[in-house]
Amino acid sequence: MIAIPGTNWQGNPLHSIVNQFEEFKLLNSTIPPRIHDKNRSIVAEGFPAEFVIVKAGDYIQRIMKLTSRPIIIIIIITIIMVVVGVWLRPAVQPIRIGVLHSLSGTMEKNERPLVDAVRLAVEEINAAGGILGRPVEMLVADGRSDDAVFASEAERLITAEKISALFACWTSSCRKAVKPVVEKHQHLLFYPLPYEGMEQSPNIYYTGTVPNQQIIPGTRWALDKLGRRVYLLGSDYIFPRTANLIIRDMVKANGGHVLAERYQALGGSDFGAIIAELRQLKPDVVLSTINGDSNIHFFRALHKAGMGELPVMSYGVAEVGLQAIAAEDFHPNHYAVWSYFQSLQSAANRRFVADLKARFGAERVISDPMEASYTSVHLWAQAVRDADTDEVQRVNSAMMQQSMAAPSGIAAIDQRTRHMWKNVYVGRARSDNQFDLLWSSGETLRPDPYPDYRPVHEWQQLLEKISGARP
Repeated sequence: MIAIPGTNWQGNPLHSIVNQFEEFKLLNSTIPPRIHDKNRSIVAEGFPAEFVIVKAGDYIQRIMKLTSRPIIIIIIITIIMVVVGVWLRPAVQPIRIGVLHSLSGTMEKNERPLVDAVRLAVEEINAAGGILGRPVEMLVADGRSDDAVFASEAERLITAEKISALFACWTSSCRKAVKPVVEKHQHLLFYPLPYEGMEQSPNIYYTGTVPNQQIIPGTRWALDKLGRRVYLLGSDYIFPRTANLIIRDMVKANGGHVLAERYQALGGSDFGAIIAELRQLKPDVVLSTINGDSNIHFFRALHKAGMGELPVMSYGVAEVGLQAIAAEDFHPNHYAVWSYFQSLQSAANRRFVADLKARFGAERVISDPMEASYTSVHLWAQAVRDADTDEVQRVNSAMMQQSMAAPSGIAAIDQRTRHMWKNVYVGRARSDNQFDLLWSSGETLRPDPYPDYRPVHEWQQLLEKISGARP
């Protein structure tokens, strides 16, 4: 843009430039040219500098005939300095972030909403002026429910697209595939899911829950309220197998019995043998770490078998998962443990729910991982402002000091572990895809990635025995 102060619009040479601009063809021009009178100054936007200079030069002789020499010199210098100075100024570059989730495959229904949660946060930040005077730009990639694709896309986003931070992954196997990529480049990953713990990285902020914030309190509640004869059922990957290791410890410590421990491939749909065994064993409760589309098939199988009275405690089904299950397959004795439910009645959460529904549709439901994704972006933005740069290492350091009033409550980074302080809630599923709150921790719990009833080296030895636990 150029501005020539105190110049009358109709009498200025640039008035004629506008009339001739259509004759000038500039390849790759993306800025619509316009000239207008703003605050008694002539403002020209979108013109190539060389065009304006050349055209203005065409009129210098005409001006010289009408104006005294000192004024001519001032006009010429003003035109040249303003045009050249402003037009050579580089455009404001956006701060780019990578958003890597499954937009296809068995994890699509779970992960696609996380992209929308990130988008809402980015739009809020940009509406408030961006960060350090720069807009935030999202680069969205599809992990296709495939760990290898996640790793390659993370590499591309970091090296080719030059992102400043990566918001990614649902499953622990995905996170473990991306982790070495992020660490190799000394980059920054925000992981928004509850997970099995047993991990820390200087390049990852874990904004979901760890065992002492989900698995342990949820299991203790289920044993106290639902019964101590338990059936363990999970998808066959790292999180369920590690979670069940902890659950077995909890059941034993509370005088309970594990009747069976069974796994289905991620995305598996045949639960015939599981249903038959449940009929035979008659457990007090199923503790389920099934993830993805398999939950649709499991609850459909329960409904067809007429087993609506069997309590199920889920560690992987939130509001979005409930919505994916057909209404006729609704399970009336379905419970879940999370650090966030859409039904929480805080002012911050009511505002968050209203804003997301206004942006993406009134029918949308909101889950714990969505809230964690949304909160992660705002915490990162605060760190960029505090660091006064989007340079990864300085933002990483600034992240250690971050906290905010999130929809789920106070969200604060634990400097010792790079995990989050979290509340814990147990809810009972409703037919409208929401949860009634049954129990709350009553306080924010400090994260403990390695449950403290075993030393870290013992946990690491046990994990080595779990198939696929090592990246």
